[in-house]
Amino acid sequence: MEGVLLLNKPAGMTSHDCVAKMRKLAKTKKVGHTGTLDPDVTGVLPICLGRATKIVEYLTASSKTYEAEITIGYSTTTEDSSGEEISRKSVNPAITKAEIQEVLHSMIGEIEQIPPMYSAVKVRGKKLYEYARAGIEVERPSRIITISELILLSDIINKNNLTKFRFRVTCSKGTYVRTLAVMIGERLGYPAHMSHLIRTKSGDFDLKDCLTFEEVEEAIESGNFQKSLLSIGEALKDLPKLIIHDTLKEKVKNGAVLELPLNFQDLNVGSPIAVYGENRQCLAIYAKHPTKHHLMKPTKVLMNES
Repeated sequence: MEGVLLLNKPAGMTSHDCVAKMRKLAKTKKVGHTGTLDPDVTGVLPICLGRATKIVEYLTASSKTYEAEITIGYSTTTEDSSGEEISRKSVNPAITKAEIQEVLHSMIGEIEQIPPMYSAVKVRGKKLYEYARAGIEVERPSRIITISELILLSDIINKNNLTKFRFRVTCSKGTYVRTLAVMIGERLGYPAHMSHLIRTKSGDFDLKDCLTFEEVEEAIESGNFQKSLLSIGEALKDLPKLIIHDTLKEKVKNGAVLELPLNFQDLNVGSPIAVYGENRQCLAIYAKHPTKHHLMKPTKVLMNES
């Protein structure tokens, strides 16, 4: 059993919990996820099984799309609805649609973001949430993120001196959407937090193609689970592709350095190339050689030992 499962992660489970459950369901230790989702967040979580665990690093997509709800009027320790309230300000007068759209538009492009205290970012060898749980506030390094889409999805609800609305964001890897919600609130002049979040896309992996755990269990019971998985080759379809003759297959299996075809010469050093056999099975990941630019060297050998 090997391949990539597109899981529709349920609320209430960490990404690690999902991996642990898949190990039991699939009866294999070789399971890994491709990007952490907070327990309250649902949506696209690609999970690798068997040999596919070797390609996890190539599936941590550069861009992701989320649909979120923001609540404006109070902020929390965790920047989402699971935290304790730390600041409140009645929303009065009501925020207009034009004001919200202006703020959303102003945040498209490259912006600076400071990771939240309740996050897995490491500072001086410890994860930020470890400091947060100990009640210690530390200086956090800012990062540049890219917002390529940020649009209003819903009507604006003004009730009980709070304002709520939903938005869709497509952003670069490493973006904290709950922090983005706080930033939106700040630009509107109020404390805010993220009150709901679902990841709808991770790279080209779409929520509509994901399975729930219930569907996974049904597929395993019926013997159709392997058919539910993306093959390694399908999962890597966005990488530059090189198809080799079977005469080179043994060399690839043994991790040999190969000539870099002319049509790959413009690639950056270290850029991954998916190498396929004549049967379209992905055999290995190669990369342009760091010093001998007419050659490429293996970074991952994926084919079976047999």
